[in-house]
Amino acid sequence: MLTVLAGDVLADRTGDGPTRVLALHGWGRSGADFAEILHGCDALAVHLPGFGTTAPPPTVWGSEDYAEHLVPGLAGSGPVVVVGHSFGGRVAVRLAVAHPELVSALVLTGVPLVRATPPPRPALALRVAKRLRAAHLVPESVVERCRGRGGSADYRAAQGVMRDVLVRVVREDYRDDLARRLLEAATQGGAYAIGHPQLGRLAPGAPAALAHVTVDDAGAGDLASEILRTGRAHGVPVEQAD
Repeated sequence: MLTVLAGDVLADRTGDGPTRVLALHGWGRSGADFAEILHGCDALAVHLPGFGTTAPPPTVWGSEDYAEHLVPGLAGSGPVVVVGHSFGGRVAVRLAVAHPELVSALVLTGVPLVRATPPPRPALALRVAKRLRAAHLVPESVVERCRGRGGSADYRAAQGVMRDVLVRVVREDYRDDLARRLLEAATQGGAYAIGHPQLGRLAPGAPAALAHVTVDDAGAGDLASEILRTGRAHGVPVEQAD
C-alpha cells in the first residue's frame, strides 16, 4: 500500500504493525523492488526522490540530502533496520551516521562505498562542448549529443537534475563515515552487516565478522541472510532465499 510519510516521503508499506524495516532501492529502481523480500515484514520500501512515483529533488542532492529527506518520515517510529541496495545503501550509510538513533541495524548489498580509483574525467569532446555552450557558441543539443556518446547507461538515461545528482553521488566516498560508525559498532557488538567485497580496502584490520551477517536486532539477521544470498553481485534483491 502506497503511504505518504511526514513531508513528501512516499513508500510502499507492508505489514500492520510498527515499522521495523526501511528499504532503500538502487539507482533507476523503486521501492517495488523489495515487494517479495519484505513480504511478511512490518516495513516501508521508500521511493526515493527522482524514482518510482516520487518527483525529482528541487536541487542537485547528494546522498546526505537524501538521508535527511527521510528523517521527518521516521520521527517517532523508533530505530529501524535499514536495508540498502546500491544507491540506497549510500543513503543508508549517511542516515546511520547522521541519525544513529533512527537506525538499529544496516543491511547493505551491492553498495559501491569505497572508490578504488579516481572518478574518470568527462571525455574531451564533452568538455569542449560544455565550454563552447557556456560561451553561447553552440546549442545545448550539441552538448547532449556528446553526452550520449559516453558515460554509463545510468548517466545516459538520467534526465534533468537527476543527471547531476548521479554525477555528484558517484564521486562520493564513504571511508570516513564507515570507519567512524560501522567499525565502532562492530567492536562494541553493534548490529550491522555489510555484504561488500571492498570491506578490506576500507580497513584491513576490521573485525572479520563484519564481512558476514552479524546482526540479529529486529530480525535483521534473517533478513540479511536472505538479501546477501539472493542479491548476487550488483543484482536487485527481489526474492526470498529458499
